[in-house]
Amino acid sequence: MDGTGRVSRRRRPGRAAAYGGPVMPDGTYDVFVVDAEAGDEPGTMRLDLTVLAGAHKGEVVSMQAAGFEVDELDALGTPGTLTVRNRTPSLVLEP
Repeated sequence: MDGTGRVSRRRRPGRAAAYGGPVMPDGTYDVFVVDAEAGDEPGTMRLDLTVLAGAHKGEVVSMQAAGFEVDELDALGTPGTLTVRNRTPSLVLEP
């Protein structure tokens, strides 16, 4: 699955997709979708993910993703795993 968009990081308290841009140090992060809305391009979504544990607990990762088979309302409140390897992130949301 291909993804596009910007990924940024800011501080504040099943289905897979990939997206572009460095976001966090390499590692695996438990996350929770706190906001989701339709993206600018067809088939994309803007997501805000809260990191649930570890050194980055409470940080919010904002991203635009493509490739999910779920709409933005169904994505809200979904836990997932954000994995960053070689500064390349990927996101899997639990069903």
